[in-house]
Amino acid sequence: MDIHGNPVSDEQIKEYIIELIEGEGYAYGYHKLTICLRRKYKLVINKKKVYRLCKELDVLKPQRRVKRKHPRRVARNRTVTASNQLWERMSSMATYVGKIAFSFSWP
Repeated sequence: MDIHGNPVSDEQIKEYIIELIEGEGYAYGYHKLTICLRRKYKLVINKKKVYRLCKELDVLKPQRRVKRKHPRRVARNRTVTASNQLWERMSSMATYVGKIAFSFSWP
């Protein structure tokens, strides 16, 4: 649908998407393509619809994998054979009027 309320077919929107990709939008994802369609062609369109149409046209860019700065460390399972070998403590931190307070709880 355009800003005047006139319906626009999916085929016409696909042509607009192909024009954008062949022009300045060759590296755009569906979010930026949605913005371009709204600005250049004055369409009232949802990003989910643009995603669906890009998927049908097979023009979606591959997703980048997010690399973690710090790898998640899983707790090591230890076998405790005697008492006093493994100690644990639960703590929490709270802020009160600019001061930091720690609370410790013992099992």
